[in-house]
Amino acid sequence: MTNRIGMSVLGICFCVCSVGAAAREVWPSKPIRLVNPYTPGGAVDTVARTLAQQMSETWGQPVIVDNRPGAGTTIGMDIVAQAVGDGYTLLVNNGSVATVVPLYPKLALNPVKDFAPIALAVQSPYLLGVQPSLKVNNVQEFIAYAKARPGQLLFGSTGMGSLAQLTMELLKANAKIDLLHVPYKGGAPNITALLSGEVQAIFGPVSAITPLAKIGKIKALAVSSAKRVELAPEIPTVAEQGVPGFEATSWYPIFAPARTPLAITQKANADINRILQKPEVKSHFLALGMIPVIGSPEMLSDYLRAEINRWTKIIISTGVKPE
Repeated sequence: MTNRIGMSVLGICFCVCSVGAAAREVWPSKPIRLVNPYTPGGAVDTVARTLAQQMSETWGQPVIVDNRPGAGTTIGMDIVAQAVGDGYTLLVNNGSVATVVPLYPKLALNPVKDFAPIALAVQSPYLLGVQPSLKVNNVQEFIAYAKARPGQLLFGSTGMGSLAQLTMELLKANAKIDLLHVPYKGGAPNITALLSGEVQAIFGPVSAITPLAKIGKIKALAVSSAKRVELAPEIPTVAEQGVPGFEATSWYPIFAPARTPLAITQKANADINRILQKPEVKSHFLALGMIPVIGSPEMLSDYLRAEINRWTKIIISTGVKPE
């Protein structure tokens, strides 16, 4: 009897100690790795480094951006999918997270199953930029120019299957024009290719193209969103210029590995939402042509599924395939 009482007391003490230990394990308690599947310098990197700085201040732990470009962003995504689900490896990406399923049907990676959603974070339309040497000043003139030169114009993108590519594929399909695709490993090399004349057109970030357009390095023809953007209200939309219904928006979500505890993803979501509502952060993103998005992990999950369905249809209809 005494032994049983002693064992019971020990059991209770063990449980209490375990609960106490768990309570003391406050996430995060060590540095966090934020994987970016693109090269430094692009729009995803801008979002990653802005949020990393703010998250470091909020959490009191370093948040280190780890650029892992290649293979249509699947290298970086796979690193996160295979990581331990403890909240210390996170993914920042753009809409390419929704295109890997239809582009790589044999790939083991599945964003819906392999990632735990945290926050949609930021959205941003693209801006159609062309070489100044092209004798075009609007979308209709660009379409006419391309139709007169089928297969001769090159367009760049941030990678095979990226939304930058698919946005141009959408325009190609709607306008019935033939352009050749040249993929690059990120936003910075894509814009450099346009500046150097390697390609004649791109859909790139509003914040990156607008300053270059103002000094005559690039011609800015249209924004890809349904409405004009605050950063460049003078630039009309593609839809306004004779391509009705055209709309494509880049988005920059944050994910964790699928096995990450709900308590961690919910805390991360709440903290990121608070960061995005800071006046200085909000104004920073708006000045870059980006719109902070406040929402739940469930909102991101629904958005991911909807984008996968949308771009799967476009990829199949346009015949886009990985190189």
